[in-house]
Order: sequence, then C-alpha cells, then structure tokens
Amino acid sequence: MAGSVFRVGQVNAYIKNMFAQDYALHRISVKGEVSNCKYHSSGHIYFTLKDETGVLKAVMFAGQRSGLRFRMQEGMQVIASGSIMVYERDGTYQLYAREIVSDGVGDLYRRFEENKRRLEEMGMFAPEYKQPIPRFASRVGIVTASTGAAIRDICNISARRNPYVQLILYPAIVQGAQAAPSIVRGIETLDAMNLDVIIVGRGGGSMEDLWAFNEEEVARAIFDCQTPVISAVGHETDMTIADYVADLRAPTPSAAAELAVFDIYAFHEELYQREARLKGRMSGKLHAVRYRLEQQARRLDRCRPGYRLEQRRQELAGAERKLQEVMRRRLQEERHQLALAAARLEVLSPLQKLQGGYGYISDEDGRTIRSVRQTAVGQPIRVQLADGSLSAEVTEIRQEAFRKEAIYGDKE
Repeated sequence: MAGSVFRVGQVNAYIKNMFAQDYALHRISVKGEVSNCKYHSSGHIYFTLKDETGVLKAVMFAGQRSGLRFRMQEGMQVIASGSIMVYERDGTYQLYAREIVSDGVGDLYRRFEENKRRLEEMGMFAPEYKQPIPRFASRVGIVTASTGAAIRDICNISARRNPYVQLILYPAIVQGAQAAPSIVRGIETLDAMNLDVIIVGRGGGSMEDLWAFNEEEVARAIFDCQTPVISAVGHETDMTIADYVADLRAPTPSAAAELAVFDIYAFHEELYQREARLKGRMSGKLHAVRYRLEQQARRLDRCRPGYRLEQRRQELAGAERKLQEVMRRRLQEERHQLALAAARLEVLSPLQKLQGGYGYISDEDGRTIRSVRQTAVGQPIRVQLADGSLSAEVTEIRQEAFRKEAIYGDKE
C-alpha cells in the first residue's frame, strides 16, 4: 500500500482545516430556492438552498435569527450570507447562515400558486362539492407507497381503533416523474371498488418530494372521485393542491387514519352510556305515567256510586258517634242535675220529718189536718208515722201557740 494511511476523523479534520483557511468561504453569500425548511424546537432553522445545478445544506442557529424579518417557506428565493464549514463528525459541509434576505419566489412555488389559482377559478375547491366522510366506514382504501412510515402509521392506528375495518392498499409511486400517473391510477382503481372512504397521501418531505400531489391530473382525479377522499400529505405545515381539492384534509397520515376509522371501543362506550341514559329516561317516564294512572284511578274510584255511598256511610257513622257522645254527655249532665234536685227534695221530704218522730194527720177522707180548728171532739183521725199509721179519735181540743222551733227542733 503506497503512502500513509489516515483515519476517517483525521481526513475530516484536514478538510475542515482547509475550509477554515479559505477566506472566501468565511464571508460568502449564496442565492437559491428554499427547500426542506424545518424550524426546530430549539430555535434553529435547517433548510436547503438549490438551483438547477445543485443543492447546498444550510443552517441558521437561534442566536442569529434576530435579523430574520420573515418566515421562510418552501419555494422562496433567498440570499443567505455566512460561512461554509465542514461538520467534522459527518464529513459534510454546509452553509452557516448569519443573515438571510428574500430574493423573490422560487420556480416551484410560482408553479404551485399558478396551479392553485387556476384550479380554484374552476371551482374545484368549492365547499359545495365536498362529500361528507362516513362516520362508520367498514372498507377504507389507501393510495400511498407500500413501504414507508405513512402506511405503517395508518395500519397501526386503524388496528388500535377498530381491528374489524378492512384496509385496501394501492401501492402507488409517490415521488418522481411517474408519481402523478401512479396516484391517479390508484384513485381510479379504488373508486371502482365501492369503498366507504379513500386516503391519499404520503410522509413528509421537501416541496419537490411532495410535488406529485400538486399536479393538476391528481387534483382532477380526486375531484372526480365518487368515493369521499381524505388527503394526508406530509406534515401539518405542508400544504398541497390535493389538500384543497380533497373532501377532507388531514395534517398527517396518522390523523387521516383517525378520521377515517371510527374508534369501536369509544363507540361501544358511547352506546353503553346512551343505553343507560335511555333506561333512566324510560324508567322516569314509566314512573311518571304510573303515578298519573294511579291518580286517575283514585279520581275514578271517588266518582263510583259505591265510593260515594261508603263516604256517606262513614259521614253518617261519624255523625252518629258525635250524637251519641253529645247525648251521653247530656244524659250525664241531666243525671247529675237530677241527683242534686233529689238531694234537695230529700231534705224537704215529709218522710224525713216522720223519721224524726213527727206524724202526718189527716181526716177520714185523707184531707190534711194542719190546725186544731179543723177538728172536733169525737172526730176520728188518721196519724201517719214513719213505720205505719194509727187510727185515733179527738177527745180534747186545746188551742195553743207553739214556736216553730218546737216543731222543727232547736237549731242552736
């Protein structure tokens, strides 16, 4: 082996040193079209400058972005100033931009805007031509490359959301000169299979990589498709003409799978919840109807002649009980008053006097003799005592004045 043998790192370091010693590469301005532009979460901007003869990788670090007055987009023409250095680890060189100014619109971006304006004037973007995406699709067509992240993401998400949905893939070419005709054939083939929805898309890339989805023939195939079409081209920031023509745009292929394939597990949960709510409402309504029926039954029962008769019987029984109670109290009161009167009468009764040793005197005809002037000597009289009566004859009459106390007794 002739000459010295170097390690890869030594070669890269040597080339880096050569670039560092070239003053022209320290302060250089490069004009080109922006492609594959990515804004990193760290604040750095990674992009590619290209023209018809070649491409140059470039980066603008977050610390240099203060002078950037616009947001770079695919297809823009810019002039980037900075230095070209070797990235020693990868053995590649790139432009480290310190300043970027706009230099007009690139050819691809200009073609994109022209196609977009022309197709929009034809009415191909009009909302009235958009077809609704079926909620419960059972057969989903996919137009994309057979290998790549897009089809893997769609299959994984579909299997997770609903393993019973049938996925039908048309393996299309999605990049290059043959991409547009291949995508058109895929759309037309799947449209003839009477599917529920078709997903047309691919993974992310530069504007050139995605250009097939900006071609008019692809846009017309999507517009003429009788099956609803979901576009899923690139990343969320990528916009193609296919996105404007499609019935629904998904930001990524994964999002397209979520839009096309319904979640059967969430659907079952929704059914259970609706069933529970329906049972609750039905139970409430049945309870209300049952309560109203019971109320109506009570009203009807009260309107029955037998019910009214029973009510009258109860009212009569109540009145009878009240009358008996009033009569019982009245009789008790009368008995009490009678007892009081009897006690008073007993005090005044002649029998009480007779019991005290007095007698009741009458003539033969039963007339009461109250004075001696009512008698005559030899007149038969009758003396009534407490325990019997005597027959007597008047033998002598003496008229005297007796005090009342002598008759009724001394009260002292």
